[in-house]
Amino acid sequence: MYKTRLKSGDTVKVISGKDKGKEGKILTVDRKNGKVIVEGVNMVTKHTKPSAANGQGGIVHQESALNASKVMYVHKGKPTRLGVKVVKEDRNGRTKNVRYRVAKSTGEVID
Repeated sequence: MYKTRLKSGDTVKVISGKDKGKEGKILTVDRKNGKVIVEGVNMVTKHTKPSAANGQGGIVHQESALNASKVMYVHKGKPTRLGVKVVKEDRNGRTKNVRYRVAKSTGEVID
């Protein structure tokens, strides 16, 4: 199990590899294998046969998975590391530990 604080929908920047410097939104996160699929990054060509879903077939360009360690979360236009802040909150008369993602560069709570 790979530990990552990234979620689908986050904007990330690629920090190494052939697509270094590109930014995009995360489409899926595979926590088991430590991979992410980023919109418009690591494009591959796939040859498909005609099927019921794709009657024509042919060459399809699509995103491929890349290692989660090759991307950084973008906060206010700059790539930053992510941390976790645990806060005790009072809900319905009970105290509960709530986890928030925090940008390491500014210390601001993301969500």
